[in-house]
Amino acid sequence: MTLSAVTPASSVFIIIPSVIRGVGGASAIAFAIAAVVGISVALCYAELSSAFPITGGEYAFVARTVGKSTGFALYLLTIVSGILILGVIASGTGDYLGVVWSALEGRWVGLVVIVATGFIAVLGIRTNAWVTGIFLTLELLALVVLAVLGFVRVDQPVSVLWTAQQAGAGSTLTAASAGLVVSYTAIAIFAYNGYGAAVYYAEETRQATRTIGRATLWSLAITVVAELVPLVAVLLGTPSMSELVSADSPMNYFLLARGGPVVNTIVSLGIAIAVINAVIAIMLQLGRSLYSSARDGSWPDAVNRPLTCIHPRLRTPVAATLVVTALGSLAYWLLPFEVLLLGSGASLVITYVLVGLAALVGRIRGRTSRAAYRMPAWPLPPLLLLASMVVVLGENLLNDWVPVTIAVGILVVGYVYYYGYIHPRRDERWTLPDPIDEDA
Repeated sequence: MTLSAVTPASSVFIIIPSVIRGVGGASAIAFAIAAVVGISVALCYAELSSAFPITGGEYAFVARTVGKSTGFALYLLTIVSGILILGVIASGTGDYLGVVWSALEGRWVGLVVIVATGFIAVLGIRTNAWVTGIFLTLELLALVVLAVLGFVRVDQPVSVLWTAQQAGAGSTLTAASAGLVVSYTAIAIFAYNGYGAAVYYAEETRQATRTIGRATLWSLAITVVAELVPLVAVLLGTPSMSELVSADSPMNYFLLARGGPVVNTIVSLGIAIAVINAVIAIMLQLGRSLYSSARDGSWPDAVNRPLTCIHPRLRTPVAATLVVTALGSLAYWLLPFEVLLLGSGASLVITYVLVGLAALVGRIRGRTSRAAYRMPAWPLPPLLLLASMVVVLGENLLNDWVPVTIAVGILVVGYVYYYGYIHPRRDERWTLPDPIDEDA
């Protein structure tokens, strides 16, 4: 389910093409650098999740290390951006299903996907593990096809992997700067994101304090291989580097050139499955996050009571998951795609900054001392994470300051709500007890 949240196939076919168009073969360097940054992120997630195996995810351990007000501000940012991301991802379903059957094109397909996956997400955790596992297998097979097509016939020199180029006039290639490669590394970091989602299932995981760190690190390792290997295969196996970089859809160009229309159609179906799988996984996370916030007493009691109900047989937060489904459907249908994208654009950078701070402060204050997993070389991983995010944040502000402004605005609303509603009732709300010691 964690790997389904990463959805490697969606990253390869939806995110990676923009990097290829931006810096050509050097996109391999951008993704390699992003993998190094990902290691520092994963190490922070692993230790924090081991110390606080709570289904609320990032906000739960940020609140217990950095501070409650910051934890709630982060919660509001992640739940809002998560609901908007549902719409961003679901909007791509029709594009790929339309390749298989033209009648499945259209905006309505994304709405159907959100509603249908919401009802799947309320099923038992084992059922969802099977569903997402089968879907994940199908999407990984699509990536295997892509890699095989690339490596079977290599037409480009290895040096293409560190050559930064852009499409010029008449499909010619022009040199791109090293600074541009760094800026596209931010996109690569986003493409790998999701391996920390294992913590959302911690309360349904046996011996979570001992296993959650390993699950996070393995998820990152598999993600890097699943995305970087097909990327390298495409860059080395493309018949024409200039055609690949200048193509509107580089991956479709490659599939048509190397596999033909039938292979392109089959792989497109695999990508549609990957998109649906990602929506299921994110729905599972958001439902559990909303349940956790209600359990902590974030809202008025009339709201908290139904949201904290667990189905007696399914053992899942049905009401919280269906509320997320309704909110995601409304956001998708009422808001333009550009608004959905802007609203979710900078949330990941800010989340990573707070995760890095939590890993640093948690160890200094001794609040993560109960963690069964301890990251090696502390404090280098959180310091590297924070330094990387400063660079990425700077690039985001230079390229488009609007997403950052929106994210900061949501944080401010979170602080205002916390001090206006939760803090005056701090004796009974947001008491944030430590997780139960499984060894006790």
